[in-house]
Amino acid sequence: MDDLGSADSLRLNLDYYDVRDPVLVIQGDNLFTIDLNDFIKTHETKGAVLTIALSVVDNVEEYGIAELDTDMRIKRFVEKPSAAEAPSKLANAGIYLLSPEIRRIVNDEELKKIVDERRRFDFGFDFIPYLVDKGFPVYGYTLNVWYDLGTPERYLKSMHEVLHGAMNIRILEERIAPGRNIWVQGYSEESFKRREEIIRKYNERKLFIDGAALIGRHTRIGEHSRISDSNIDNFCILGEHVTVERSAIMDAVRIGDHAQITDSIIGRKVVVESTHENPTVIKSTSVIGNAVQLEKGCRLVRTRINPGLKIPPGMSYTDQFLQTYEDIVERAT
Repeated sequence: MDDLGSADSLRLNLDYYDVRDPVLVIQGDNLFTIDLNDFIKTHETKGAVLTIALSVVDNVEEYGIAELDTDMRIKRFVEKPSAAEAPSKLANAGIYLLSPEIRRIVNDEELKKIVDERRRFDFGFDFIPYLVDKGFPVYGYTLNVWYDLGTPERYLKSMHEVLHGAMNIRILEERIAPGRNIWVQGYSEESFKRREEIIRKYNERKLFIDGAALIGRHTRIGEHSRISDSNIDNFCILGEHVTVERSAIMDAVRIGDHAQITDSIIGRKVVVESTHENPTVIKSTSVIGNAVQLEKGCRLVRTRINPGLKIPPGMSYTDQFLQTYEDIVERAT
């Protein structure tokens, strides 16, 4: 059975699992804080069929935008309007609370006919405007903290702000230095040893951590390396004289000596070969897919690489998207 969009996914799941209770829908590329009890209470008090979490944005062209009345009821909803057409700056945050009545509504013959004609059933473009236009009680609920993680730039910006305290993230370990948001994780006996090793190097000034940082379990970092405003996940190995600034390093990454990674995202199990004579440089919102292998001396600027590719030594790319092995040769500069 074809899935015609985000709202169609909801319809299919409601029917398949015979859901007859209220449903909370959360899109996966969000980071937010919310008082769920208050969210549910507001939904029930208003008698809403749908309550949508909203957040103020500047770039209205990228979101569904709601216009509210004085009671927080949504009067109008426009998906990705121009700045001139936007009824407000309140954006759909992709968090919905739906009453059981929704199951009947999504199976109404009138709505099914619209879906068949459009061959699409999306929350923002189709379902929310339909409910509002038909007079169903649709309400907004404003969030104080919300991040859209849908692009690499937003992901890194969100990571930076969260590391610096924009959200109360739950980390079991205490900060390694008073008044500084630097955490090194370690649960098991072996990972605790790795944690103590990083703290010792930091205290002896053999490892430099600037700004804020979260370093995961079992991670090893060589001497004279510098970590700044970054997240390094579990089971990573960083060599000596490595620089990581404002970047996200996923699980089980290996980074060679003298590598420089700035404002970029490195996927899981990536290998970055690098030496003092031939350092590898990754910067300017480059994104490296899982299990990529970069040989020494590579230079990537605003470049994205699909998972699993192997890049030969000394290759240089600027503003490229490497999807195949043919791209590796043809797009080098």
